[in-house]
Amino acid sequence: MHLIDRISIGVSYFLRFTLIIATGSAIYQQQWLLAFLTISIFIMTWIPALIERNIKVNMPSEIEITMILFVYAALFLGEVHSFYERLPWWDLFLHASSSIVLGFLGFIIIFVLYHGKQVHAAPGVMAVFAFCFGMAIGAVWEIFEFGVDQFFGMNMQKSGLIDTMSDLIIDACGSLLVAVSGFFYLKSGRSYVLHHLLVRFAKENPEMFGDKLDPILKKRSSRRV
Repeated sequence: MHLIDRISIGVSYFLRFTLIIATGSAIYQQQWLLAFLTISIFIMTWIPALIERNIKVNMPSEIEITMILFVYAALFLGEVHSFYERLPWWDLFLHASSSIVLGFLGFIIIFVLYHGKQVHAAPGVMAVFAFCFGMAIGAVWEIFEFGVDQFFGMNMQKSGLIDTMSDLIIDACGSLLVAVSGFFYLKSGRSYVLHHLLVRFAKENPEMFGDKLDPILKKRSSRRV
């Protein structure tokens, strides 16, 4: 097990432990809405693992732990502990970082399909897919915020339309950054981060690449750009 894997496991279990403590405290104080929220957040931290198990894919720990951190930071720290009010940049920071990670995830998906001969696409089309993937997940999150506000009387959208559009614009910028990076990676093999994530993904899912695994890993340059 790599060091990053051990760190990711330790961090994820620590975050879940704090949620259990927060839930127990809320129940003790009979704050039932807070208890419901913390239990829901706890369940949501297991979603990446459930997705991996259902589709039988091992994602790089860097992506999985980032997803867990986003849920924890957005809902537990942001909503329960009011980080959105305390730190004006908190929302934009979360959307910028999550859009980049989701863009990487979208690029990995299309990269695997391409090398598995399941799709035939030019580098530009693959880059567009990565961009759209990040934007789509960002849009789903905005719908989630709207639904929570409407059904539970919360204020996740803060300033309404302005907050939603600001989040989507940040999502677009982060996804575009990854899309451009992915395009140049496919053309020249120069992108340290993408190369690292693809190598990690390929090594953890060798059955998806078969006899093409070694050539894929060797032909891509790991030079930092």
